[in-house]
Formats: sequence, structure tokens, C-alpha cells
Amino acid sequence: MTPAIDLAKKLKLDYRVYEYEHNPNAESYGLEAAEKLGVCCEQVFKTLVVSSDTDSLAVAILPVNAMLNFKKVAKALGFKKVKMADAKVVERSTGYVLGGVSPLGQKKRLPTVIHQSAEKLPSIYVSGGKRGLEIELPAQQLASTLSAMFADVID
Repeated sequence: MTPAIDLAKKLKLDYRVYEYEHNPNAESYGLEAAEKLGVCCEQVFKTLVVSSDTDSLAVAILPVNAMLNFKKVAKALGFKKVKMADAKVVERSTGYVLGGVSPLGQKKRLPTVIHQSAEKLPSIYVSGGKRGLEIELPAQQLASTLSAMFADVID
């Protein structure tokens, strides 16, 4: 399958896999996933890779209908500033293509922060490692697996 699903299987996480026909013309991969899976946007999370002022990479996981707040994510991760990482750098460091970046099974484990709204949900959906593939799992299991913290990182 994908490194994300292989890792979930290996760690015996409580997960379910969902596949849908990805539309290459979709404006937002995350909103498309929510629509095609028939779940609310607040439960589907996107995985964004940011770069710090020292060129360190980190991951922010947030609802697909939210905008990342760079100041909040920098503070949560202990950086002075962050910006979106270059697409080629993201693909090289994670092993995934944009629109299919999963927080699970990345080539290199990066510091990770998950938006705090995930803690209140019974489960969340994240990319399964390719466009049109989602994994549903408890946010706490995702956080434990990634050694991630929960914080407010959106506008």
C-alpha cells in the first residue's frame, strides 16, 4: 500500500482506510476528501510541512477548512519564524507528493504539532500517503505515534 498504511498496520493502530476517486482539478485536496467521504471538514486534517528560519522542517496537522497561523505554529514548535517549505523539499523529506503527504510513514520523523480541535473528536482523517486515500484514526494515537503535541495553530 503506502508507508503510512504499512506503519499503521505494523503498530496495530485503530485505523480504517478510505479510498475515493481523486479529481485532479479539485481546488483543495482536503475539502475534496471531506466531500467525497461525506464527513465534516472539521474532522478531516491536512498535513503541512513548514520550514523554520534555521531551515529546520516541521509538520503542522490542521483541519482542511482552516488556515495555518505561522506565528502560532512557530511558537508551538519553538522557532522564531516559519514559512511553508518548498514543494521539492517536502517531497524529498517526506517521500510523499503534495496533496498526498501523510503524517505517518514519512522518510524522516519531523517535529509535529496537531491542532487542538483534534483532541475533542473521536477520530480524525489524515492522508493515507497518496491523493484519494485517507486514514481515520484516534487523534491521541496519531499524536503518540508521532510524539506530537496539540496546540492552537490556526487563524
